[in-house]
Amino acid sequence: MKNNSIRAALVAVAAFTMTACQDAQFHVEGTMAQAKDSILYLENIGLEGPVAIDSVRLDDGGKFSFAADAPDAPDFYRLRIANQIINLSIDSTETVTVEAAYPTMATQYEVKGSDNCSKIKELALKQIDLQQRALAIQKNPTMGIQATRDSIARIVEAYKDDVKRNYIFKEPMKAYAYFALFQALGNQLIFNPHGNKADNQVYAAVATSWDVYYPHALRGQNLHNIAIEGMKTIRIMDAKQKMLVDPEVVNTTNVLDIELADNKGQVRRLTDLKGKVVLLDFHVFGTEESPKRIMQLREYYNKYHDRGLEIYQVGLDGDEHFWKQQTAALPWVSVYDPDGINSNNIVRFNVMDIPTFFLVDRNSSLYKRDAQITDLDAEIQKLL
Repeated sequence: MKNNSIRAALVAVAAFTMTACQDAQFHVEGTMAQAKDSILYLENIGLEGPVAIDSVRLDDGGKFSFAADAPDAPDFYRLRIANQIINLSIDSTETVTVEAAYPTMATQYEVKGSDNCSKIKELALKQIDLQQRALAIQKNPTMGIQATRDSIARIVEAYKDDVKRNYIFKEPMKAYAYFALFQALGNQLIFNPHGNKADNQVYAAVATSWDVYYPHALRGQNLHNIAIEGMKTIRIMDAKQKMLVDPEVVNTTNVLDIELADNKGQVRRLTDLKGKVVLLDFHVFGTEESPKRIMQLREYYNKYHDRGLEIYQVGLDGDEHFWKQQTAALPWVSVYDPDGINSNNIVRFNVMDIPTFFLVDRNSSLYKRDAQITDLDAEIQKLL
């Protein structure tokens, strides 16, 4: 009798434990229409990148249901088919319902069960709209380089003001506020904690709020590290600016210089090529598209070099040795930027996609960027 009582108690404990484990899960479910035989993934977006949690091959109906252990603090997830994604956040044990259709799932979906997920959708759509408006400005053939930069800067500042007031500062402890900090335009963060003092303060505000609500969360600690490193960088930049800026030598024309070492170790300045028409190219050799682009550049170089065209190509690869191997046989000026895609040159030239090129006239003034050029041959000949 005693043994039976013990067994009954153990069964009860096991059942309670199993129920508790099941209860400590979150669920993502719904329907993904027009996606028969597609693989739908649920992925966790950790600090080191996306990690697949579960997946399902969709049938005619497109129904799906995922469950996973609830996080201790707000965390980020996504539903993905190929390169189409829906961003989600999970706080604890909620059930999030998503209704969408492929291949428009990234922009046309309904989400229920989470206010954070609804806000993240709003932010994602705002970001897409910003990207489209910036590209439209870039492609406007009537705008010069400076006007393009100024116009894009204005819409970005308006975007940041909207997001700060209506999302980040409104509820800085929320997952969607954290999500907003890491939105990007092209390959640049919209809020730049390492180059903009006001943006750094936004990171610090969210980090402080997460300290209060989620004191042991790795994401909160990460925000603190970003804010602290950003403050150090900004102080260094401010100090250098005070030492280097001489009102008598400030260039007020449309000239931006670059000074980097080439593949032979010689420092080459972009403005040293004054008197030539320059195709300024920002390039990463470790991409699939690189060989094709290099062949195209060779064609332009061979065709117009004798008439005064030069190519000044900035390598942004993370591996300098690899870059040197790739550029050893190139006939034009190849320089290496050790800061890669985090370079200040990327910011100054408003480079949002890699590769990107600009045309520079014989006075070393920026003329047009690639998005504004429909016939490169014609534009080069016009400047020559």
